[in-house]
Amino acid sequence: MTFSRQPELSTVGSDLQSSPNSGDLESPFDKISTISSAVSRFLEGRVNPFTLEIDEIKSPTEAVIQGRPTMLFGTNNYLGLNFDPTCRAAAAEALAKEGTGTTASRVASGSYSGHVALEREIAAFFDRRSAIVFSTGFQANLGVISGLAGPGDVILIDRDCHASIYDGCKLSGAKIVEFRHNDAADADRLITEEGVPGHRVFIIVEGLYSVAGDLAPLPDFVEVKAKHGACLMVDEAHSFGTCGELGRGVAEAQGVERDVDIIIGTFSKSVGVIGGFATSDHPAFSDLRMLARSYLYTASLPPPVVAAARASIRRIANGSDLRQRLWSNARRLYAALGEIGYDRLSEAGPVIGVRMPGFVKGYKIWHTLLERGVYVNFLIPPSTPGGSVVLRCSLSAEHSDAQIDRAIEIFAECWQTIVEGRKPAPLLSAAT
Repeated sequence: MTFSRQPELSTVGSDLQSSPNSGDLESPFDKISTISSAVSRFLEGRVNPFTLEIDEIKSPTEAVIQGRPTMLFGTNNYLGLNFDPTCRAAAAEALAKEGTGTTASRVASGSYSGHVALEREIAAFFDRRSAIVFSTGFQANLGVISGLAGPGDVILIDRDCHASIYDGCKLSGAKIVEFRHNDAADADRLITEEGVPGHRVFIIVEGLYSVAGDLAPLPDFVEVKAKHGACLMVDEAHSFGTCGELGRGVAEAQGVERDVDIIIGTFSKSVGVIGGFATSDHPAFSDLRMLARSYLYTASLPPPVVAAARASIRRIANGSDLRQRLWSNARRLYAALGEIGYDRLSEAGPVIGVRMPGFVKGYKIWHTLLERGVYVNFLIPPSTPGGSVVLRCSLSAEHSDAQIDRAIEIFAECWQTIVEGRKPAPLLSAAT
């Protein structure tokens, strides 16, 4: 690829962050055209990291992309359970017995026995009174937040929270107040300034943040919650199955589970399927489903997905071996990236965010990795904190030592050639 013949990329991030003024639009589709033209401008003649097609999935860590064998380091497949034989067999059995889908919401077509069992098993896994299953993790946040909060309430939200949390807050009609990332003292100050009763205050954070890979200091937020009598929600999407001795997330790992009012999570990462859930000890929590529009008006999870999720959760509950392998792999890659010179955004963990030295070099590194057989995520503003360009790596328990060694070699080559501008040292091993 010859970058010198292509348009300058240095302003791409700011171009994508800027939104056209609605008063300047002649058609509702003009906004789409404005954004797509910016994307087309900087990706003309290049591989598009946002629409990349995977030709074939071979395993939790291997695929074919653009005709080349590729190692997957960007799929959030932390435990590799989407290929687990027991989980696949459970899905196949449910498919044969109950079909491909439910065709309606649980309110309309009824709850299958698998839905009820899955909710019971999630509640038991988290040692909570009840749980509600949603069709996606996004919808879990939409339904829970908009169902509980409303006009007159105040929601304190970490500014780095996921879009689904923001959308749930907006849908609720409550006042949204952002606090500085992972800054419980800032949240405390803002609650005091709002001057509303504590029972009308919600604090929402994530356990493990999906871009940088950093953890929330939950004990600090528990202290703020107790001081004001607020409700604390923690989204454990990326930490369910990966953090804590039992895999229950960051709240478990930091010893504050009983102080968290609501835990929200997803099945699309460690569990290896699609779906979401929320769980709580509040006696009335199960009835929240009747206020959650994303539960009431969405078709329920298909039986094969439910069966696979149940098998995955049993696997997570019955042993820590997958978590131990995941963390061992994460620590190895994290340490090596630091030794090479990459700017890591947090401590070692299942998600390793690496700040790039600008957009142009960031894209070059991402594309070179892909050409050499390593797929990671290329993230740009506004989806990244602080306006950074980030390469996000997600580790899996299924990554082999040879795969991690090979990825480290290729990351080192990219640093040498693209950042330092020198010829790479000869690679020591062939591709796996």
